[in-house]
Amino acid sequence: MRYRTLGKTELNVSLLSFGSGGPSKLGQNTGLSSHEQSNLIRRVLDLGINFIDSSEGYGDSEEILGKGLGGIPRDSYFLATKGMCRDRQGGLRDPKRFSAAIDKSLKRLGTDYIDIMQFHLLNMDDYDGVVDTLYPVMDKARTEGKIRFIGFSEQYKTEPDHRTVTHALKIHPHLWDTVMLKYGILNQYAAKEALPLARENNVGIINMAVIREKLPNPKLLSDQIKTWKSEGLIDHNALDDSNPLGWLIKGEIRSVVDAGYIFASEHPDVSTVLTGTSSVSHLEDNVRALNLENLPATDTQKLKCLFGEIAVYI
Repeated sequence: MRYRTLGKTELNVSLLSFGSGGPSKLGQNTGLSSHEQSNLIRRVLDLGINFIDSSEGYGDSEEILGKGLGGIPRDSYFLATKGMCRDRQGGLRDPKRFSAAIDKSLKRLGTDYIDIMQFHLLNMDDYDGVVDTLYPVMDKARTEGKIRFIGFSEQYKTEPDHRTVTHALKIHPHLWDTVMLKYGILNQYAAKEALPLARENNVGIINMAVIREKLPNPKLLSDQIKTWKSEGLIDHNALDDSNPLGWLIKGEIRSVVDAGYIFASEHPDVSTVLTGTSSVSHLEDNVRALNLENLPATDTQKLKCLFGEIAVYI
């Protein structure tokens, strides 16, 4: 396993990190038993992964992690989790309830402290309110030793141009230790401004959802490329319609998924790349892929030329 420094936190985190959300939610949606979930968590650590991400919004993921990590030295891994910015009625969360939510996350995770506490799905509509009313709650928890660092995850679905990330890192770079955003083969727009701003301000980047839906599904990928061709975002002759990214599979790169993880980790401003699989074999494949370090330089450049200017949620 390779490791990188997570920005100003100076945490030495594994290049591949483990997420307990996504379609699987740590096996909650794929039928894993409690025993299998704990075995998965232990395998994560055995492979050298030392950064684990969760959220109060991921079903029972925090509790599952708390159980699976029981008995393991707390200083052998880093825990990140997230609190929702809005309440169930859609309004900005009450500060007292947000404070209570941090305590509940600590209890579910079975730990005395959270390494990185993040605002979940922060967007421009909520940004000022969060900074004014909820950030002080996080800061107080940090002073009390309940959390070590503060970050946020972006709401990529509605902001594929990363507008909240760029706004936050221009206006309040001192507030943020980490940012969780999406950067990958089909989602490269963060390289335009968000990632350079993170580098300038030494903010650690946690790269999320790099292999979700379209990239690993041949039909969905083919349909997406056809759509982009019809919209004039890609030249009609640039890629094959039926197997548009098959040219990436060569040598030790066994799949488009391999290539996706490698590309997502190549950018020097990315500290760690999340994987959310509930399959041990897939997890091992992803670790193997990231140990390959880089795609051929000509392939990386071709991908940047093809998709680098596209800012569309997929």
